[in-house]
Amino acid sequence: MSSRGLTRTMVIWVPDWPVVASAVATGRSVEEPIAVLEKGKVLATSAAARAEGVRRGQRARDAQSRCPELVVLKYDPVTDARAFDPVIACLEAITPGVQVIRPGMCALKARGPARFYGGEAAAAEKLLDRLETFDVQGSRIGIADGPFAAEQAARASSALTRVCVVPPGESPEFLAPLPVDVLERPELTDLLRRLGLRSLGAFAKLSGTEVLTRFGPEGAFAHRLALGSDDRAVVGREIPPELIRTLDFEPAVDRVDQVAFAVRAVADELIARLTEFGLVCTTLRVEVGTESGRVHEREWLHPRWFTAADVVDRVRWQLQGSGTATSELTSPVVRLRLIPDQADPVGAHADGLWGGGPDERIHRALSRVQSMLGHGAVVSVVIGGGRGFAERQTLVPWGDPPVPARPPDQPWPGAITGADQHRWPTLAPTTIFPEPLVAEVYAEDGTQVSVSARGELSGTPTAFRLAPAPQVADSNKLHPITAWAGPWLTDERWWDPSTETRQARFQFHTADTRAWLFTLHRTTWQAQATYD
Repeated sequence: MSSRGLTRTMVIWVPDWPVVASAVATGRSVEEPIAVLEKGKVLATSAAARAEGVRRGQRARDAQSRCPELVVLKYDPVTDARAFDPVIACLEAITPGVQVIRPGMCALKARGPARFYGGEAAAAEKLLDRLETFDVQGSRIGIADGPFAAEQAARASSALTRVCVVPPGESPEFLAPLPVDVLERPELTDLLRRLGLRSLGAFAKLSGTEVLTRFGPEGAFAHRLALGSDDRAVVGREIPPELIRTLDFEPAVDRVDQVAFAVRAVADELIARLTEFGLVCTTLRVEVGTESGRVHEREWLHPRWFTAADVVDRVRWQLQGSGTATSELTSPVVRLRLIPDQADPVGAHADGLWGGGPDERIHRALSRVQSMLGHGAVVSVVIGGGRGFAERQTLVPWGDPPVPARPPDQPWPGAITGADQHRWPTLAPTTIFPEPLVAEVYAEDGTQVSVSARGELSGTPTAFRLAPAPQVADSNKLHPITAWAGPWLTDERWWDPSTETRQARFQFHTADTRAWLFTLHRTTWQAQATYD
């Protein structure tokens, strides 16, 4: 097949990059048996872990059973990408136009480096030597027609033959014996395997029209990759302007208000520089270096964009924590760095002709209160996962990412809503008591209702009385029960006697048309919420 119209591409691959980035972030050696986990499964492993039988896709328990000394690290995409930035800067120092495919892998057009260094293989060796100079070991390079074939060539190389060059026009023959799994499209590859198409060569023999009709646009694109007709362009990243601002303290400063006063000029300079480039900062990373040698780092988000005053507030909040504006630091500050992690064009955040952006007055009012009272004084509610209504609420400080404490997409057996919608209504209660109200639930004979371990009631609930409480107007009043449902038993943390919670949950409907959510823990009845 002719390679006309295809770009000779050079793909640089650092094997096991998530392991390298996580090991550097945690101060470990890549020679240790390390597994990086994402969503409970192994994403990447070190060579020592693979030697013990740990493989990608295994669950954490299976991996640890094969290698008891396995060091398990959690995958952090931010750390992964941040650690790869110096590698890209290292390559851009000798060749421009580097395109980041993913952390650990990048591409560039092979024509320019090949002309400058006297051939594709010579240029690849020069780049690998450059990476080794910056202590990036084990890198490999593949060169072929198009990014996909070049990536597969990089993966086909070895520690001895670090460079794999596929001659022009021979990409289809090189790709043909590879399994369809390299397409990294699980649904498509599963279907192809069931049809008996286990290699890229077998898939490539199909008619393009038939593939488009049967598999759709995604299948047609994968078919072009299998044919070696990857005509995607290699677009180098735009090198961002230098926006990082550093403030050194000599001598070291040990008071929060002194640091906040000194950082004001640097914050003004940073915002002015962003404005000069037509940018606004929505994510700011503050690094505080102390005399003890530790670096305290935190990433701050903003609901709109940072002003100089906002930057000063974040620095002050990060330094003082829960103390006062003049509280003493644990160690004097010697350096402060302001790093705009995300800088967007100002037009992307400007209000439209008819509005649509966040209300500026509300934001200024909340930010003003937060500035006076502290970072955690103004919060917003984020709904997360959980079994009860109260534990599903997460209070997030204003401006922080709305991340719930418990992921809502995970299964929650026994949840009041969600997993048990066939038993509980999807309608949430209108009022959830911050502190459950103690109550007594009576049977027809006037005795208090109890529930056995099998869920059997001692009597039919006919009325309840709330204990006297100032937040309830009709406390200590007898409420006749006109209808009820339950019990639904829960047994949480049964393995820990100190935190074990066995509850029976009920819904009561009273004569005043209100519905109540009650729980019974051992012998104590509590009103948790009301459906008004």
